[in-house]
Amino acid sequence: MDFVKELESKAAKAGKKIVLCEGEDKRVVEAAAKIVKEGIAKIVLVGNEAECKKVAPDVDLSEIELVDPETSPKTAEYAKILYECRKAKGMTEEEAAKQAKDRTMFGALMLKAGDVDGYVSGACHSTANTLRPGLQVIKTAPGISTVSSSFIMVAPEGGNKYIPEGVALFGDCAINIEPSSEQLADIAVATAETAKKIAGVEPRVAMLSFSTKGSGNDDKFLKSVPKVQEAVKLAAEKAPSLALDGEFQFDAAIAPEVGKLKAPGSKVAGHANVFIFPNINAGNIGYKIAQRMGGWMAIGPVCQGFAKPLNDLSRGCNVDDIVATVAVTALQA
Repeated sequence: MDFVKELESKAAKAGKKIVLCEGEDKRVVEAAAKIVKEGIAKIVLVGNEAECKKVAPDVDLSEIELVDPETSPKTAEYAKILYECRKAKGMTEEEAAKQAKDRTMFGALMLKAGDVDGYVSGACHSTANTLRPGLQVIKTAPGISTVSSSFIMVAPEGGNKYIPEGVALFGDCAINIEPSSEQLADIAVATAETAKKIAGVEPRVAMLSFSTKGSGNDDKFLKSVPKVQEAVKLAAEKAPSLALDGEFQFDAAIAPEVGKLKAPGSKVAGHANVFIFPNINAGNIGYKIAQRMGGWMAIGPVCQGFAKPLNDLSRGCNVDDIVATVAVTALQA
């Protein structure tokens, strides 16, 4: 059984209900039908029947729960929840009533109310529009100050000699543009948890840089190396039992012969399977190189740090990407 099928099988056993917010998108409607047919999760699709049939006329909607914010009896209740969450920020009851009908916000309010176990959107909305409702009403988990993301990277057929498990995690490639040391530490701990809970691998975390153990420095310019060095210390304090080290260049993190040479004595160098990039430039470029040139499958971005499971799709996603993201969301619940 391949990795994605294993995820879907585990999700099916979990029996969770996930809301998909974009019933106006053909891919989402088709994915909803596939998920329900294969028993991966129960699905609530935000949209109306006529619209869904128009974009995907051949899809069987009989097993999918359709909810339209314009007509749902729950909309008024959700508007009250939204008002309570946002009144301190100046939101009026009239504004809450209007915003509760927005489909991404409606989905987030369903999750806040406990009517679903997880939320997935983003097929035809930007990351900002998808995550904003989460930040406004779901908010962060206790003790967490940073919402971040990771990609679960699955090795191509034939595997990879450096990653015997066939699965690695990259973070943060999608949300935090220039994270501070404190944020990098949060990202490291959260991505390690995703590795263990969702990917099923024991995390060995490398904090990445263009420098290995002080071999390079940019104190006079951006101070990015000291930032990563400080993040290593903070992450170790947050999760003292976690196998984590750095700062490492990528080759020192993944190749045993290089890790032994550049960071002798490190238990992580040369054996990492979780890679924390110093900023979104490095992370986004890195995962796309692995995906397009290396043939690795990228599942995600998997959102981390919310109080309840909430995930963002790429606008370039296909049906299988949506199905995999729903499976991940179900396993986070």
